[in-house]
Amino acid sequence: MYPPEPWHLRGQMYLSVFLIPMRAVPPLPETLGATVRPLSFGGRAAVGAAWVHYQPGGVLHYRELLSAVLTHERGRPRVSITDIWVDSVASREGGRRLWGIPKEIAELRIDADEDLVDASAATPEGGAIGSALVRLKRQVPGRFPLGFTVAQALGGQVKRTPVRGRGGLRMSGAGWRVDPAGPLGYLAGRRPVVSVAVTDFLLVFGGAALDWAGARPRP
Repeated sequence: MYPPEPWHLRGQMYLSVFLIPMRAVPPLPETLGATVRPLSFGGRAAVGAAWVHYQPGGVLHYRELLSAVLTHERGRPRVSITDIWVDSVASREGGRRLWGIPKEIAELRIDADEDLVDASAATPEGGAIGSALVRLKRQVPGRFPLGFTVAQALGGQVKRTPVRGRGGLRMSGAGWRVDPAGPLGYLAGRRPVVSVAVTDFLLVFGGAALDWAGARPRP
Protein backbone atom coordinates (compact mmCIF):
# COMPACT_ATOMS: atom_id res chain seq x y z
CA MET A 1 0.00 0.00 0.00
CA TYR A 2 2.98 2.30 0.52
CA PRO A 3 6.65 2.16 -0.53
CA PRO A 4 9.27 0.70 1.82
CA GLU A 5 11.77 3.13 3.30
CA PRO A 6 13.74 5.04 2.37
CA TRP A 7 11.45 7.26 0.35
CA HIS A 8 13.15 9.18 -2.45
CA LEU A 9 11.13 12.35 -2.99
CA ARG A 10 11.40 15.52 -5.04
CA GLY A 11 9.44 18.74 -5.24
CA GLN A 12 8.91 22.22 -3.81
CA MET A 13 8.54 23.41 -0.21
CA TYR A 14 7.22 26.74 1.08
CA LEU A 15 8.33 27.09 4.70
CA SER A 16 7.58 29.72 7.34
CA VAL A 17 9.14 29.79 10.80
CA PHE A 18 7.19 31.22 13.74
CA LEU A 19 8.34 31.97 17.28
CA ILE A 20 5.50 31.24 19.71
CA PRO A 21 5.28 31.15 23.52
CA MET A 22 6.23 27.81 25.03
CA ARG A 23 2.79 27.53 26.61
CA ALA A 24 1.21 27.63 23.12
CA VAL A 25 3.25 24.70 21.73
CA PRO A 26 1.01 21.68 21.04
CA PRO A 27 1.71 18.93 23.59
CA LEU A 28 3.91 16.09 22.40
CA PRO A 29 2.86 12.46 22.96
CA GLU A 30 3.90 11.28 26.43
CA THR A 31 6.57 8.90 25.13
CA LEU A 32 8.12 11.60 22.97
CA GLY A 33 7.76 14.39 25.52
CA ALA A 34 9.73 12.34 28.05
CA THR A 35 12.71 12.29 25.68
CA VAL A 36 12.72 15.53 23.68
CA ARG A 37 11.98 19.12 24.67
CA PRO A 38 11.24 22.18 22.53
CA LEU A 39 14.27 24.41 22.11
CA SER A 40 13.78 27.74 23.87
CA PHE A 41 14.58 31.06 22.23
CA GLY A 42 13.99 33.55 25.02
CA GLY A 43 11.00 31.60 26.27
CA ARG A 44 9.62 30.96 22.80
CA ALA A 45 9.66 27.88 20.58
CA ALA A 46 10.49 27.73 16.89
CA VAL A 47 7.61 26.22 14.92
CA GLY A 48 7.91 25.58 11.19
CA ALA A 49 4.80 25.42 9.02
CA ALA A 50 5.18 24.31 5.44
CA TRP A 51 3.29 23.58 2.27
CA VAL A 52 5.00 20.84 0.28
CA HIS A 53 4.31 19.64 -3.24
CA TYR A 54 5.99 16.27 -3.81
CA GLN A 55 6.16 15.94 -7.57
CA PRO A 56 6.55 13.10 -10.09
CA GLY A 57 10.00 11.56 -10.11
CA GLY A 58 9.87 10.42 -6.49
CA VAL A 59 8.31 7.25 -5.07
CA LEU A 60 5.10 9.17 -4.33
CA HIS A 61 3.69 12.47 -5.51
CA TYR A 62 1.17 14.35 -3.35
CA ARG A 63 0.57 17.60 -1.45
CA GLU A 64 1.16 18.25 2.22
CA LEU A 65 0.64 20.82 4.96
CA LEU A 66 2.62 20.34 8.16
CA SER A 67 3.58 22.03 11.39
CA ALA A 68 6.63 20.93 13.38
CA VAL A 69 8.48 22.15 16.46
CA LEU A 70 12.26 22.35 16.78
CA THR A 71 13.19 20.12 19.71
CA HIS A 72 16.34 18.74 21.28
CA GLU A 73 17.33 15.42 22.79
CA ARG A 74 20.08 16.00 25.37
CA GLY A 75 21.29 18.89 23.28
CA ARG A 76 20.96 17.17 19.90
CA PRO A 77 18.55 18.97 17.54
CA ARG A 78 15.43 17.17 16.42
CA VAL A 79 12.30 18.03 14.45
CA SER A 80 8.99 16.77 15.87
CA ILE A 81 5.91 16.98 13.64
CA THR A 82 2.78 17.89 15.60
CA ASP A 83 0.18 18.40 12.85
CA ILE A 84 0.24 17.18 9.26
CA TRP A 85 -2.20 16.62 6.41
CA VAL A 86 -1.70 14.94 3.02
CA ASP A 87 -3.90 14.13 0.04
CA SER A 88 -2.49 10.60 -0.42
CA VAL A 89 -3.66 7.52 1.47
CA ALA A 90 -0.35 5.78 0.71
CA SER A 91 1.56 8.69 2.25
CA ARG A 92 -0.71 8.72 5.29
CA GLU A 93 -0.35 5.02 5.97
CA GLY A 94 3.39 4.93 5.30
CA GLY A 95 4.08 7.98 7.44
CA ARG A 96 2.14 6.58 10.36
CA ARG A 97 3.42 3.00 10.24
CA LEU A 98 7.06 3.58 9.29
CA TRP A 99 7.91 6.70 11.30
CA GLY A 100 5.07 7.58 13.67
CA ILE A 101 4.18 10.75 11.75
CA PRO A 102 0.52 11.58 12.59
CA LYS A 103 -0.69 12.21 9.03
CA GLU A 104 -4.34 12.92 8.30
CA ILE A 105 -6.15 13.19 4.98
CA ALA A 106 -7.20 16.63 3.72
CA GLU A 107 -8.20 18.45 0.56
CA LEU A 108 -5.05 20.38 -0.39
CA ARG A 109 -4.44 22.99 -3.08
CA ILE A 110 -1.02 24.48 -3.93
CA ASP A 111 -1.19 26.75 -6.98
CA ALA A 112 2.22 28.13 -7.91
CA ASP A 113 3.47 30.36 -10.69
CA GLU A 114 6.79 32.14 -11.13
CA ASP A 115 6.40 34.58 -8.22
CA LEU A 116 3.27 33.63 -6.26
CA VAL A 117 1.96 30.58 -4.41
CA ASP A 118 -1.66 30.33 -3.26
CA ALA A 119 -2.28 27.36 -0.95
CA SER A 120 -5.15 26.08 1.16
CA ALA A 121 -6.18 23.01 3.11
CA ALA A 122 -9.57 21.76 4.25
CA THR A 123 -10.87 18.63 5.92
CA PRO A 124 -12.64 16.02 3.74
CA GLU A 125 -15.90 17.46 5.14
CA GLY A 126 -14.95 20.95 3.92
CA GLY A 127 -13.83 22.51 7.19
CA ALA A 128 -11.03 25.06 6.73
CA ILE A 129 -7.63 24.15 8.18
CA GLY A 130 -5.56 27.04 6.87
CA SER A 131 -4.36 28.96 3.85
CA ALA A 132 -1.40 31.07 2.82
CA LEU A 133 -0.30 33.45 0.12
CA VAL A 134 3.44 33.22 -0.54
CA ARG A 135 5.31 35.81 -2.59
CA LEU A 136 8.54 34.45 -3.98
CA LYS A 137 11.52 36.81 -4.00
CA ARG A 138 15.17 36.52 -4.98
CA GLN A 139 16.82 33.17 -5.69
CA VAL A 140 19.94 32.48 -3.62
CA PRO A 141 22.66 31.20 -5.98
CA GLY A 142 23.62 27.53 -5.69
CA ARG A 143 22.10 24.42 -4.17
CA PHE A 144 22.33 23.59 -0.50
CA PRO A 145 22.51 20.35 1.52
CA LEU A 146 19.55 19.48 3.75
CA GLY A 147 19.91 17.31 6.82
CA PHE A 148 17.95 16.77 10.03
CA THR A 149 16.47 14.05 12.25
CA VAL A 150 12.73 13.64 12.81
CA ALA A 151 11.76 12.35 16.27
CA GLN A 152 8.26 10.89 16.72
CA ALA A 153 6.45 8.46 19.00
CA LEU A 154 5.95 5.00 17.48
CA GLY A 155 4.91 1.84 19.30
CA GLY A 156 5.61 3.21 22.75
CA GLN A 157 9.14 4.27 21.80
CA VAL A 158 10.88 7.23 20.19
CA LYS A 159 11.49 6.73 16.46
CA ARG A 160 14.41 8.76 15.11
CA THR A 161 14.35 9.13 11.32
CA PRO A 162 17.20 10.69 9.33
CA VAL A 163 16.40 12.97 6.41
CA ARG A 164 18.98 14.06 3.84
CA GLY A 165 18.79 15.95 0.59
CA ARG A 166 19.62 19.01 -1.43
CA GLY A 167 17.69 21.93 -2.86
CA GLY A 168 17.69 25.49 -4.08
CA LEU A 169 16.72 28.41 -1.85
CA ARG A 170 14.48 31.38 -2.61
CA MET A 171 13.60 34.09 -0.11
CA SER A 172 9.86 34.64 0.36
CA GLY A 173 7.17 36.58 2.14
CA ALA A 174 4.15 34.70 3.44
CA GLY A 175 0.77 35.69 4.80
CA TRP A 176 -0.97 32.90 6.71
CA ARG A 177 -4.68 32.73 7.47
CA VAL A 178 -5.50 30.29 10.27
CA ASP A 179 -8.76 29.77 12.16
CA PRO A 180 -8.11 30.41 15.89
CA ALA A 181 -10.52 27.58 16.73
CA GLY A 182 -8.96 25.14 14.25
CA PRO A 183 -6.18 22.58 14.65
CA LEU A 184 -3.50 25.19 13.80
CA GLY A 185 -5.03 27.76 16.12
CA TYR A 186 -1.71 28.24 17.93
CA LEU A 187 -0.45 30.01 14.76
CA ALA A 188 -3.51 32.23 14.32
CA GLY A 189 -2.71 35.92 14.14
CA ARG A 190 1.05 35.34 14.21
CA ARG A 191 3.54 36.51 11.61
CA PRO A 192 6.47 34.31 10.58
CA VAL A 193 9.95 35.59 11.42
CA VAL A 194 11.26 34.18 8.14
CA SER A 195 9.84 32.45 5.07
CA VAL A 196 11.73 30.61 2.35
CA ALA A 197 11.05 28.35 -0.60
CA VAL A 198 13.15 25.20 -0.95
CA THR A 199 13.08 24.72 -4.70
CA ASP A 200 13.51 21.58 -6.80
CA PHE A 201 14.60 19.58 -3.78
CA LEU A 202 15.72 15.96 -3.77
CA LEU A 203 15.09 14.19 -0.47
CA VAL A 204 15.76 10.80 1.07
CA PHE A 205 13.44 10.15 4.03
CA GLY A 206 14.15 7.24 6.35
CA GLY A 207 16.30 4.14 6.12
CA ALA A 208 19.98 4.96 5.84
CA ALA A 209 19.03 8.38 4.36
CA LEU A 210 21.99 8.43 1.99
CA ASP A 211 23.70 11.79 1.74
CA TRP A 212 22.46 13.50 -1.42
CA ALA A 213 24.77 16.49 -0.92
CA GLY A 214 26.01 16.01 -4.48
CA ALA A 215 22.67 15.13 -5.99
CA ARG A 216 21.19 17.00 -8.94
CA PRO A 217 17.57 17.02 -10.14
CA ARG A 218 16.79 14.49 -12.81
CA PRO A 219 15.98 15.98 -16.21
